[in-house]
Amino acid sequence: MRPDLPLIAARGLGVQRHGRPVLCDVDLILHPEERLFVLGPCGAGKSTLLLTLLGFVPASAGTIHVFNRPCRCEADFAPLRGPLGLLFQDSNDQLFGPTVIEDAAFGPLNQGLSAAAARERAWEALQQVGIGGLAERPVHELSGGEQRLAALSGVLAMQPTVLLLDEPTASLDSDSAARVTAVLAASGLPMVVA
Repeated sequence: MRPDLPLIAARGLGVQRHGRPVLCDVDLILHPEERLFVLGPCGAGKSTLLLTLLGFVPASAGTIHVFNRPCRCEADFAPLRGPLGLLFQDSNDQLFGPTVIEDAAFGPLNQGLSAAAARERAWEALQQVGIGGLAERPVHELSGGEQRLAALSGVLAMQPTVLLLDEPTASLDSDSAARVTAVLAASGLPMVVA
């Protein structure tokens, strides 16, 4: 990937839900080493924007290019869901493994890693966000803040090229929020934070 080309380019993006506009004429350009913050009130469409960039919500207008390739249909978006790591707004939408480490290993397993390699990568991600001690805990026993950290671990375990983060510090106490902020800053990854 050439450093002068954007990683993600959305131009004139529009989204409608139930016949009502949710996004209108949105432009978003993310270059390597950039961190973009999308700001707006609740219900402004920030989450919808992230989901549209991954093809989970169809665009009704505009274009999306990821890694300089046009994305128009599921076949275009599907291979990008590893390199574009999405942290959902609600951790309950993201966590489903029986234990924290099994949940974090799910993505690497689906990337073709062996069970041992996936578990190692999951362990590294858990350590990275500071929840290695929760590795064997059942996901349903986690507090809201612990769920958020576990979900972020699952995203980082996939070693994405770009992060799409929907309220990454939501539900976290000040210490955990500071830890997440430090982890994201240290990652050096380009990101869109909504």
